[in-house]
Amino acid sequence: MSKDAYIHKVLPGSPGGPLLFVFHGTGGDESQLVSLGRDLAPQATIISPRGDVSEQGATRFFRRTGEGVYDMDDLARATDKMAGFVKAHVEAAKPSAVLGLGYSNGANILASVMFAASEQFDATVLMHPLIPFEPQVNGSLAGRHILVTAGKRDPICPPNLTTRLEAYLRADGADVTVEWHDGGHEVRPNEIEAARRFFAGAAQGV
Repeated sequence: MSKDAYIHKVLPGSPGGPLLFVFHGTGGDESQLVSLGRDLAPQATIISPRGDVSEQGATRFFRRTGEGVYDMDDLARATDKMAGFVKAHVEAAKPSAVLGLGYSNGANILASVMFAASEQFDATVLMHPLIPFEPQVNGSLAGRHILVTAGKRDPICPPNLTTRLEAYLRADGADVTVEWHDGGHEVRPNEIEAARRFFAGAAQGV
């Protein structure tokens, strides 16, 4: 368990305020979502790790063998490593709340950490996650706030799998909101506004 398990960027926020972990999509890096994180949670300290897997030069958090076909052993490795990284930063900072934001592959690793260590995040935003397996939650998601954003015509994250993920999360007790748009895998303004409202509410304990 190390704060330096991943190459990462830290953008300081208000002392004693929330910690916001942001997780980039395939081909991104530790700079991809930092400014969005600051926009969505102005008081938070932003921590942005870089994925440690390369897929033909594109950075990811875990390996896959095809679109939507995950290397489950490597996902387990990455999940354990990321959970330790998050825990180390939380224990050092002792924040008022722990928030998570991930897009695409970043949303997938964030969701997997949330399943494995359900107590780690108070509120999470999963932008265009793809969870093609039935999650096994270690503990309970009761009292956890989750926003899922998705495109109705997303060719990478089909809407039926988003709906199935929502059902899994609700069944495990999470407070789930889903924000849709009519497009594909891109992030649209209504998603960003929904995330801004969501984090503002989470910061107030809503």
